[in-house]
Amino acid sequence: MFQHLYRYACKMKDLTNQVGRFLSLVLRHKPEEIGVHLDNQGWTPVDELIVALNSKFSVVDRQMIDRIVAENNKQRFALSDDGKKIRANQGHSVQVDLERIPKKPPTVLYHGTATRFLDSILAEGIMSKSRMHVHLSADKETASNVGRRHGILAMLEISAKQMAEDGFDFFLSENGVWLTEHVPRIYLIHRDGD
Repeated sequence: MFQHLYRYACKMKDLTNQVGRFLSLVLRHKPEEIGVHLDNQGWTPVDELIVALNSKFSVVDRQMIDRIVAENNKQRFALSDDGKKIRANQGHSVQVDLERIPKKPPTVLYHGTATRFLDSILAEGIMSKSRMHVHLSADKETASNVGRRHGILAMLEISAKQMAEDGFDFFLSENGVWLTEHVPRIYLIHRDGD
């Protein structure tokens, strides 16, 4: 009996992770994948999203959505104050206005990337490419973890305070990621690995 319950719990955890990854795709990049609509601020009704997700997974309920939002280690999602809508916190390739207010960044921010991208970044700066913003970290550890996901780590230090003084806007997402539209190369300092 215990083994059966354990296997069921593992299966549900795997399924919850799959739904979470798919939710990230839908709320950040491809809402049309399951026919949901994001409003101008990136919100979609939770009840409609559950129906749409069940066309693919057939086991999604409100408790699973709440668990995904609460337990996502990167805090990728947010629920509206009334709990009726959900959106991704950042990382969108679809155009949304997250109604962010510019904030004064710390003196230095960090960007972890793979060494294979380093020549291009040092020549052009950090570009948002298909996303709305460049993602930056307030600490080296977070930036290192991000960079290692893409290959051999290259650590970049950004002179964020100087950028802000020069007129660049910075925003802080709900999950602590610093955002800006572009980091010109003159504000970059390359650091080996960690």
